Order: sequence, then C-alpha cells, then structure tokens
Amino acid sequence: MELKKEIKILLWIIVVFVFAFFMPIESARFNTAVAATFDLVKWYAREHVILCLLPAFFIAGVISVFVSQGSVIKYFGANAKKWLAYSVAAVSGTILAVCSCTILPLFSSIHKRGAGLGPAIAFLYSGPAINILAIILTARILGFEMGVARIIGAVVFSVVIGLLMSLIYRKEEQKKREDQMNIMVEPEKRPVWQTVTHFFTLVLILVFANWGSPTANDTSGAWYYIFSYKWYITGFFSLVLAWSLVKILKIKWQWVLVAAVVTVISVLLSNSLIESAKLRPLVPMVVGIAALSVITLLDKQDDENREWTLSAWGFAKQIIPLLGIGVVIAGFLLGSTHDGQTIAGIIPNEWIAKLVGGNSVFSNFFASIVGAFMYFATLTEVPILQGLIASGMGKGPALALLLAGPSLSLPNMLVIRGIIGTQKTIVYVCLVVVMAMLSGLIYGRLF
Repeated sequence: MELKKEIKILLWIIVVFVFAFFMPIESARFNTAVAATFDLVKWYAREHVILCLLPAFFIAGVISVFVSQGSVIKYFGANAKKWLAYSVAAVSGTILAVCSCTILPLFSSIHKRGAGLGPAIAFLYSGPAINILAIILTARILGFEMGVARIIGAVVFSVVIGLLMSLIYRKEEQKKREDQMNIMVEPEKRPVWQTVTHFFTLVLILVFANWGSPTANDTSGAWYYIFSYKWYITGFFSLVLAWSLVKILKIKWQWVLVAAVVTVISVLLSNSLIESAKLRPLVPMVVGIAALSVITLLDKQDDENREWTLSAWGFAKQIIPLLGIGVVIAGFLLGSTHDGQTIAGIIPNEWIAKLVGGNSVFSNFFASIVGAFMYFATLTEVPILQGLIASGMGKGPALALLLAGPSLSLPNMLVIRGIIGTQKTIVYVCLVVVMAMLSGLIYGRLF
C-alpha cells in the first residue's frame, strides 16, 4: 500500500512538472483561456456565491433540520404516491427560481432526508429548468413557441427522467421502500404552517435578491417595476425573517434586534462607501448571514436552531470546493460569458457556433453536450442563445441547449457525483443529453 501511495505521488509530480515544462504561455489562445478562467471565477464569486449560494445553504438547512423526515417521506419518499411526488417535484422551479448550482444543497437535503431517487432527481432537474423568470424571458426574446416548448419540455423531462432513474435503480428503491415502511415517524415539533412560513420567507429573500434586470427596452412592465424595488421587497421579507426568528424559532428578541440593527448599519455604510451599485448589496447580505449564524449558534433555548446553522455549514463544506473546481475547468474550456461580454476559452466560440447550425442529429447532440457542461447562471442562457442564433444556430439545437444547459453544468455534475455516486450521475447526465437532443430534433422539424 505504501509503495502504491508513493508511486501515485510521483506520478502527480511528473504530471505537474510536464504541464509546467510545456505550458504554452506564448499561445494567445491559452492566455485568453486563462483570462477567461479568472474572469469567470471573479464574476461567479461576486454575482453568485453571496446572493445565491449562501441563502440556499440556509434553505437546505431548514429542510435538513426543521422539516421532519416524515414529511419528506410523505411527499417525496419511495412509498409516496407517484402522482403527488412527481407533481410537487416537477413544478418546484416555478417557486425557487434557482440555477444548476443553487439547487444542489436543496437536492442534497431532501435526498438525505429519505426522498425517493425518482422524485429527488425530478426536483434536481426541474428546479433550474422551469424557472418561471427564465421562461418568460425566453418567450419574450426568443419567441413564444420557444418559451412554450421550454416549459413543456422542462416539466416532461423532470417526470420522465425521474421515472427512468427510479426504474433503472428499482432494486435500490425497493429496499428503500421496505426500510421506510419500518420508520417510526416522529410527531412534528411545531405546526406545519410555521415551518412553511419560515422556509418560504428564506425562499422569497433568495428570489427577490436575485431578480434579474429587464431587457434594455423594457422600462414600464411589471418585471421592471419589481426590479426597481427588489431590494425594498427583499428588505421587507428580511423583517418577516426577523419576526420568524423570534416567534417561530423562539430566539431572544434582543439578539434578533441587535442583528437587524447591525445589518441596517451595514446597508447605510455600503451605500455611502461603495461606488459600485452591484457590489453594495453584498456587504449587508454577508453581515446579515453572519449575524444570523452567530445568534443561532449561541442560542440555548433550542438545539435545532444551532443545528440549522451547522447544517448550512455542512452543505457549504461539501459543495463549495467542488463548485470552485468546476467553475475553473468550465471557464478554461468554454470561456466566460456574462454582462454582454464574451471571453473565449481554449475551445473557440466560433467552432461551437458552426457546429450547432441546422437541425441535424449531430448539431442537436453537440448543443446538448455543450449545454450540459457549460455553466449558466440564472437568466444568462437567454442572451447567450440570442447571440448564438444570430451567428447561425438552428432552432432545434437552441432548444436542446435550453433544456440541457440550465439544469446541468460541470460544477453541478461534480457535486451530484458526491451525493449519489458516479454511476447514477453518469446515467442522469446521459438521460438529460439524449432527451434534449431528441426534443431539439422534433422542435427543429416542426418550426
């Protein structure tokens, strides 16, 4: 064993040395890919981690600690009624409005609490895929037919892929059903409405804090109106959260008041000291989450309050490192695209644009593969596709990318593998890619 370990270390040293020795720093393409990698990492850290992932970890913590195992098993368990489990999972994205990475702690949480593989996978796919904001934007920018095709495809995909995963791993599911038959369900610690209120308050903070900006020529609709007041709405639900901490979680009101005052002070300071409007909200979000963590960890009234934050920290430790690795690899290979700018990765963007023209089997398959591995933040897939269509991308491949892209990404796959294993992850990715390709072919023929 020691010899194998030493040989493994030696091989890694050789690999790193060979890479350093032959590193093509004189290549413009390589240097551009490196720049794209750092650009994507910086953008991801600024735009996604604080406003998306950190709240998502606490939402996952609510499921893990405050939602009883009995409730998860009742609605998502292996013995749950299939129509109920898949219906709830398939429409979850309309509420959550998350991306392929933000859904991961929520998926991990319900999976650990005993959800059946099929409903859990349906939830994992539908969360980002049926994002109602993204579907509206798709219909407005890419056409009504594309928007309708996307929502139908997302709902059907989530159910079919979940059922297929459940069928493929039916022996494991059968064992889970038998095990869950013997589980003694503990009574709910508090009324369901209280847990639901606390949970959805956090979800609404996540949704409105990440409400995307409207198109440049849309300055009068409801979307623009909500965007203009998104931080006031987020602030309102933050007050509701403070109420929930006191009335539902029974944390001392003095502690919650101090946490709220500190957060408000951070808002005032960030508005006066930080010039960038995009960066200003990050400071109060960090301060608010830090304050929430402190008061829950110090709370002696209820051990579950402390467990909530520790659970959120557990999800963060599990997910963030893998996401970081995935973002670096995705940025180097496929480049960085956001805020109207594109920096090419080691794979030239023009190659991709040429390979997804028309409506052939290959173009749809290639679009599905690219979508599956490329990282899309919430709503960014629409302007990216708009540019690709202008460069000659076919309508079929465009839908294929829409159905594969938002729900999958290389960072997403690395985390899923850590939750359900390598084999199930490969099967899940293959099902998404194949179904996206077939949907693109059918849509391309019809339109």
